[in-house]
Amino acid sequence: MRIARFSHQDAIKFGIVDETDLVVLAGDPMFAGFDTTGERVPLGDVALLAPVIPRSKVVAIARNYRDHAAELGNEVPPEPMLFLKPNTSVIGPGDAIMLPPQSERVDFEGELAAVIGTIAKNVPAERALEYVFGYTIGNDVTARDLQRSDGQWSRAKGFDTFCPLGPAIETDFDPAGDAVITTRVDGAVRQHGAIADMIHSVAEIIAYASAAFTLLPGDVILTGTPAGVGSFTAGQSVEVEITGLGVLRNTARSA
Repeated sequence: MRIARFSHQDAIKFGIVDETDLVVLAGDPMFAGFDTTGERVPLGDVALLAPVIPRSKVVAIARNYRDHAAELGNEVPPEPMLFLKPNTSVIGPGDAIMLPPQSERVDFEGELAAVIGTIAKNVPAERALEYVFGYTIGNDVTARDLQRSDGQWSRAKGFDTFCPLGPAIETDFDPAGDAVITTRVDGAVRQHGAIADMIHSVAEIIAYASAAFTLLPGDVILTGTPAGVGSFTAGQSVEVEITGLGVLRNTARSA
């Protein structure tokens, strides 16, 4: 089932994607279930929004693909390497990524994103996927020069608009399957990697993170990026595509 969050006639709603239509839900399905209102809205008549706004945090993992760690000259960490992005960094499909004047190099990082559906604390890996509501696409936008100069990552990865998510949440996606992440800048392929190449699985990441802090419904887990990360500039379009999840597209603008 594919769930979208959208704006229609000055109201924000949730709906089930049914080919070219949205079957409107009575409320946020994460909390209100999948009761429908009986209304159907053409996809062409709505503006898709970020499919979720995390109630507390975006949890991201660094260097979770060996080829990406190598391309930046980094060692692979023995355990998942976690960092946080604020929920104010989240934007939706079609929204502009605002390039901050403080940075001279902003990079894309296409990633699989897992959306937590229920409170998770000290979750064992063998049960961790039970706590996932669904999956979507993320772009862990990074001010690479600030990441290096600051010595820590909060500012470099936390600017407003630095966490595009979308276009929808797929509840039936298999994170252990054969899906591929492809990132394009103005149509040119820059990343192309298999999700199966992740060092730490989605289940392992959730177990590790939930041992440190409670994961709340709506929290988002970014699971790392394959090799090929690179910069983009104002006016360029960045597309992240994941097999079975669709395409997340955003254009960059100068802030």
